[in-house]
Amino acid sequence: MQEQAEMLCKKVGYHSAGTVEFIADNEQNFYFLEMNTRLQVEHPVTEEITGLDLVREQIRVAQGFPISFTQESLQINGHAIEARIYAEDPANEFLPATGEVLAWQMPAAPEVRLDSGVAPGSRVSVNFDPMLAKVTAHALTREEAALRLALALERMRIQGVITNRDFLITTL
Repeated sequence: MQEQAEMLCKKVGYHSAGTVEFIADNEQNFYFLEMNTRLQVEHPVTEEITGLDLVREQIRVAQGFPISFTQESLQINGHAIEARIYAEDPANEFLPATGEVLAWQMPAAPEVRLDSGVAPGSRVSVNFDPMLAKVTAHALTREEAALRLALALERMRIQGVITNRDFLITTL
């Protein structure tokens, strides 16, 4: 997959951060889906397992600088899983939820990455995307990353607006 993604980028002359997506079957066959010439919402997963700051890289490329790493220099370290906390009601067909965030606090442990602009007092309305946060856990194995993420979500304090947090914990 990596070779095919690299070949595609070279063919179209693409020289920035982006995502080439494939779908794979049980027999290790894979098929091209799409190429996104922007950061995906899941980019924290890539940042966690590579140690790179992809937002910084895109800004540097926009300023005319080359990417600061090569494909050959990339090293993958462990596994990362991202969950998205949405203001939505899983018990009501995942319909959007609105209200004021009364409490919003991540636990001190386990350590996870939180990407969010929400704080106590934030108002959630139907005028914006209902995603409140992305929480990403990194560990040596996929199982450890899933357990770390589930524990962090379980210990996370959210009050005032209905979210999909419990659904995510059950799924993990």
